[in-house]
Amino acid sequence: MSSQDHPSGRLIKAPENFIGAEGVRAVFSEAKAGRRDFVRGAFAAAWAGAAAPAALAQGNPVPAEGGDANILELPAHSKGLGQAVATDGYGKPSKYESNVQRRPSPGLTQTAQASVSFAPLQSLFGIVTPSGLHFERHHQGWWDVDPSKHRLMINGSDDKMLKKPLVFTVDEIMRLPSVSRFHFIECGANTGMEWGNVAVPTCQYTHGMLSCSEFTGVPLKILLDMAGVDYKRGRYVLAEGADGSSMTRTVPMELIESGEVFVAYGQNGEMLRPENGYPLRLVVPGVQGVSWVKYLRRIEVGDQPYGAKDEAVHYIDLQPGGQHRQYTSTQECKSVITTPSGGQVLLDKGHYQISGLAWSGRGQVKRVDISVDGGQNWKTARLQGPVMSKSLTRFSLDWVWDGKPTIVQSRAMDETGYVQPNYKQLRAVRGTRSIYHNNAIQSWLVQESGEVKNVQLS
Repeated sequence: MSSQDHPSGRLIKAPENFIGAEGVRAVFSEAKAGRRDFVRGAFAAAWAGAAAPAALAQGNPVPAEGGDANILELPAHSKGLGQAVATDGYGKPSKYESNVQRRPSPGLTQTAQASVSFAPLQSLFGIVTPSGLHFERHHQGWWDVDPSKHRLMINGSDDKMLKKPLVFTVDEIMRLPSVSRFHFIECGANTGMEWGNVAVPTCQYTHGMLSCSEFTGVPLKILLDMAGVDYKRGRYVLAEGADGSSMTRTVPMELIESGEVFVAYGQNGEMLRPENGYPLRLVVPGVQGVSWVKYLRRIEVGDQPYGAKDEAVHYIDLQPGGQHRQYTSTQECKSVITTPSGGQVLLDKGHYQISGLAWSGRGQVKRVDISVDGGQNWKTARLQGPVMSKSLTRFSLDWVWDGKPTIVQSRAMDETGYVQPNYKQLRAVRGTRSIYHNNAIQSWLVQESGEVKNVQLS
């Protein structure tokens, strides 16, 4: 297929900051009262008002005929000296990309400290999330902790769990043998607002509690070996954070014995950012983000799950019959198309690159299929390397849009053979009242106008 046969279409990016402070307050008030339709309506109205400015912001098209002044007239940057080297000691994005930011969701939580910010997945390339755009989930706000005063303690639930309790400084941990690995981290509540029906308009808000980084740190097993842990008795650990919520989570020992779980101090080639747990956080690949305890201060070895608040009351899966599933921490195989996706506008017929992300908490993504007709037919997408275990995988497919309304979807399969379900399949098992672990197929409706909207197929 050549570009002459199918000219490339143009695309308007999704508006990213389209609800102001008053709108946030209104949405929060209505959401608190349970009026979910108002939440959807507020997003839709704000999106409609932002679409036109977004189009203007990207308007400097190539003229249909005649010369292009952007080529014929040399710009100032081609005729003069630029700025001095290292004007900013720490580099920043271009001012023309200032709209690409992580964003909070209005009405999601009662306080700004115990809240979430969403990564702008629709504006990213490859698989690595820049540290400054990494999604956040805090239960008591974030801190910039003094690393010289921070300590990590290793102890047992009783004296027989290990030979000697240990206390490490950050410097001592950084002297130990380290590993660097790429892994995704996804909040268990990612896509949670979509369980009952469509709730939010863009990919940033449907799937943005997801990021992927290269993390560097020390395998937790090395620290437990130094403490002389009895692995026959100690089959679980309790990880505790140093923030105000004292976040605690149970981690099964078999994950630690595999060498996968590690204590990280580095992210994307530099120290962790404060919002991401500086100076130490736990990395538990494939497991929901709440187990990746930030500001890690203590590891306790025990012989049974601890039943902490956020694993006995929260981060559980409601079932249709009124019961719930507990300790369902693995993030199942999932995918999302980021282009085209909600809030974007296709301006022309022609050739587009459908692109998106796939991931699985059970290992590698083996295949991604894409449908451009609402799931009637599927084509296998290209997987962009590297394809790594428990990491994001970028996929793409050539597509020629004929200008007619259609629904685009992606469906991922991992190395275990697990296939991402549609909403009908997922709700048959989980109902509609759940919050966590929604890995259903995402559908984007491309309208005849080119506007892309979030829809669900029953």
